[in-house]
Amino acid sequence: MKYKLKAIALDVDGTITDETRRVCVNAVNAIYRAENNRIPVIFVTGNVMCAAKTIAILLGTTGGLVAENGGVIESQGKKKILGNITECQNAYEFLKSKFEVKKVELSDQRVSEVAIERTIPEELVKETVNDFNVEVYDTKFAIHLTDPLVDKGSSLKMIITDLDIKTDEILAIGDSENDIEFLRVAGVKVAVNNADSELKDIADYVTEKSYGDGVAEAIERFIL
Repeated sequence: MKYKLKAIALDVDGTITDETRRVCVNAVNAIYRAENNRIPVIFVTGNVMCAAKTIAILLGTTGGLVAENGGVIESQGKKKILGNITECQNAYEFLKSKFEVKKVELSDQRVSEVAIERTIPEELVKETVNDFNVEVYDTKFAIHLTDPLVDKGSSLKMIITDLDIKTDEILAIGDSENDIEFLRVAGVKVAVNNADSELKDIADYVTEKSYGDGVAEAIERFIL
């Protein structure tokens, strides 16, 4: 089967990195090759925009950025805040009154969501903040309290509109539950081998290799 793919959407933590957040050299090389073939790479991450922007600058990617699980985007040099952080902060304060939890590093840079350290189970967080209008995601690196009106998929659609690319022309690669929405909008959905079972269930292809090596495998298979 021949795929007419014009862009790549990539999660960062656990996807182009390993479990310790070290970037995989094979993934970087594959990203370079894709960009050299005029296939723009879009980072779609739960991380803060400043971190996503730094990664994009260092790797020379041109597709734009989705940060904070869809709460913030940058496209063609313009940044937009889409998520409302107020309810997330209220939910966090309530959670903090019940358990010893704290925000992850660089939390002062988050403008649309709250991310906490994974010191209590995701299900317990969900049960505790059930009365708040927030979505809860465990990305394996943090537990995120987000605005339910935005997600990685809806924000990715905004990015590709600026690129004049259709959703079925995207190769999307991820590893965790917060990647489900953006994989669902893509033409080819890939889960790296270390991905959550929920992501593997909706994927068109599950890589034989894990983490960044899986990303390199997918880009080689479907793009290069």
